[in-house]
Amino acid sequence: MYAMPHGDDLETRFNELVAQIDAEERRKMRAAAKKGARTRRPSRSERPPGRADHPPDGRPGHLGGPPRRIGRAWLAMATITALIAAAGVVITFRPDLLAPSGAIPEETMPVAAAPVPEETQPVEPEPAESQPVESEPVAGPFEGSKAEDYAEGVAGFVMPEAKAIGGLSKKDVAKGLERARQLLAASRLHRKTLMGGEPKPFIALLYPEERSWFRKNLHREGKRNTRSWVTSFAPKTAEPASDVIKVNGRTKLSALKKDGITGAKLETNYVIVYAIRRPGQPGTTMRLVVHHRGSVLVYRDSRGLVTWVERWGGSATPARCDVPDDGYIHPFYRDSVPDKEGPAGAPVDPYDLDAPEHKGECRPSTGA
Repeated sequence: MYAMPHGDDLETRFNELVAQIDAEERRKMRAAAKKGARTRRPSRSERPPGRADHPPDGRPGHLGGPPRRIGRAWLAMATITALIAAAGVVITFRPDLLAPSGAIPEETMPVAAAPVPEETQPVEPEPAESQPVESEPVAGPFEGSKAEDYAEGVAGFVMPEAKAIGGLSKKDVAKGLERARQLLAASRLHRKTLMGGEPKPFIALLYPEERSWFRKNLHREGKRNTRSWVTSFAPKTAEPASDVIKVNGRTKLSALKKDGITGAKLETNYVIVYAIRRPGQPGTTMRLVVHHRGSVLVYRDSRGLVTWVERWGGSATPARCDVPDDGYIHPFYRDSVPDKEGPAGAPVDPYDLDAPEHKGECRPSTGA
């Protein structure tokens, strides 16, 4: 950056600068200036104020007011502009021509820029409306609950290590454990079964004799209704609020000796947690806990290896107490009408695998 000198010294140095431009160059500059004066027409935005394209009488093609002459004044300005442009070229290569000689007067010394007034401070642009704005992540339906750290889906149905027991080989026991795991998944996780459809996957896994009996009693009224063997929500009462189903629990393997039959007994004890809501109403999302309890007998007879479901059921929380025993789960939402026949007894923790089993009773809970 250079400090510009003031007064006569500036004029003298300017004349010295112009003197460096030879006569031929000045002639070319004047010719260019004349050509520019002839060809350059001001745009509408550059025309002097007070003039219109059409006069008040409406006649086109005539500008209002007397025409202005583009004469010597314009030519002189063009010439000076050309000289200044040429001077710029010289300055680029010979900055010493404008450098002052001797001491620089104090008033011409470069000084720190004055602070910018507050009203002229640059303002950060507002984010565009279309720019995505980060928002807080929405909490999942299991966040903050005991089920948050449970396994997801079939991975939660953990089985004990297979071993030879009750006259069965390790391989037979392993097959029995795998069949029990499949029965759990089919009865507690299958989407169509959950929504009240026919539990075909579960039926297909049953031993043939038990399969026909199950089908026969699937729509039977009363306690023998086999619909209660699987998790099914009453029609139009629920829909999944998440594809994730949380599972936690265990299976106990022990020797079987009953009615002359020997083999293995598998006692299943699992908590399955669903995120559900009223159909089409996201604001009613809640967790519903099913505490599954069952037992499967594994043994051999003349037909080969048998896996027989001895018991298969459980409890659901929160569910209505004042509905008929139709084998379906009727969820109780926060905005549900109170039960006509409320629960009785001490509250039960639905997540407690070791909670006492109360058959046929509607009990209060500590919450899902």
